Amino acid sequence: MSSPSPSATAPQAAPEAADAIQASAPAPTHTGVDGRGILITEPAMRQLASLMQQQGDDKVLRVGVRSGGCSGMSYTMDFIDAGAIRDDDEIYTYEPEGAPCFRVVSDPKSLLYIYGMQLDFSSALIGGGFNFTNPNASQTCGCGSSFAV
Repeated sequence: MSSPSPSATAPQAAPEAADAIQASAPAPTHTGVDGRGILITEPAMRQLASLMQQQGDDKVLRVGVRSGGCSGMSYTMDFIDAGAIRDDDEIYTYEPEGAPCFRVVSDPKSLLYIYGMQLDFSSALIGGGFNFTNPNASQTCGCGSSFAV
């Protein structure tokens, strides 16, 4: 009597399980038009595009770091006038689907710490808001707004 082959007896995943696996897959991320810049997830793209429209014309998003926070350095994000872009700033243009494009600027010193960082957004009541996932961080705080390298 021969035993069945392993592939013939392997259990098949239920359709619900396949949906759960697909739902837990990472959200697509976007980079600047040139393929560089901060990785921005789809929820963060939608939120930033909405905020940019509220800010009015001629605004850009400045992302950077500064000393401080419970882990040594903290992230900064603020809308600034496009005229405040400095000559040494890196500028990345993002084109969200169905929304106007927007620009993100960062100074060279900040980029040393945040290059490759992913920006996500959650609308959860607890722990919601913008979340930073930084591959350069050796330590992060519980709130996710500061880090150490």
